[in-house]
Amino acid sequence: MEEETVNEVAKTAQDTVEEVAQTTQNTVEEVGRFTSYVQENIPVIISFGLKVLFAIVVFCIGRILIKWIRKLVAKSLERSNVDKGVEQFVDSMLKFTLYFVLIFTIATKFGVDAASVAAVIASAGVALGLALQGSLSNFAGGVLILLLKPFKVGDYIIEDTNKNEGTVKEIQIFYTKLSTIDNRIIVIPNGMLTNNSLTNVTEKDERQLDLRIGISYHADIRRAKEIIEGLLKKDDAVLKEAQMNVFVAELGESAVVLGVRAWVKSDEFWPAKWRLLENIKLELEENGIEIPYLQMDVHVKKEKNS
Repeated sequence: MEEETVNEVAKTAQDTVEEVAQTTQNTVEEVGRFTSYVQENIPVIISFGLKVLFAIVVFCIGRILIKWIRKLVAKSLERSNVDKGVEQFVDSMLKFTLYFVLIFTIATKFGVDAASVAAVIASAGVALGLALQGSLSNFAGGVLILLLKPFKVGDYIIEDTNKNEGTVKEIQIFYTKLSTIDNRIIVIPNGMLTNNSLTNVTEKDERQLDLRIGISYHADIRRAKEIIEGLLKKDDAVLKEAQMNVFVAELGESAVVLGVRAWVKSDEFWPAKWRLLENIKLELEENGIEIPYLQMDVHVKKEKNS
């Protein structure tokens, strides 16, 4: 038994040695083939490495040139007093075009046939045009915005369809960015802005305040009008040379609704509105003029016994 065990161990050890030797031989052969391949293709590898290095260098230099060209064009547009939206649109378009040219140039230096690339671009253009109809519509919308100028950077606009509103911060190739009063950024596709109605609040320097104030039916209407007119005349934001009106706008279910109209500078509209509403309420209360809430008076009629 001991002799058989020793023979088995010796056989296993011999098999292991043979496997290790075979593996080592295979590894040496693979390394030899790889070394031969490298030696045979050293010129090709060096050439490819030089092309990669050249492409990296060209890309880095191209980026520097693109930034320089964009700055040069931006300064030129600033000297020409071009609208800020046009400046942003041109910069965005220029950046896209120059990077496309740079990448196309690097690709041709790697041996890519320019005619083949042009053919591929042309054939892909139709498919991309169908797939990106929305993007093309937004691009066309951006061009129309710059040509027709329904608004410009710095204007406060209201997009009437979805009621998005804010100050225009950027007009890009495909979209426009609005900054809201509470400092949120709204991104709206240009196609939506050109295909739907919008309100440009700051197109004019002046804006009309249009307030509605409800007073009780028992209150003195003339006195209430005098108080409101006095507040309008005292408020610094209200344009005194423009027309001011305080009138009965409606006889409501639970209140006499007074209309208040006055003109203020567009950039002072909201502070003036908030301030006047507060002052009107305080002054009316101090003078005993009630501002009623929605209510219903029920009168019970007693019938006389016959």
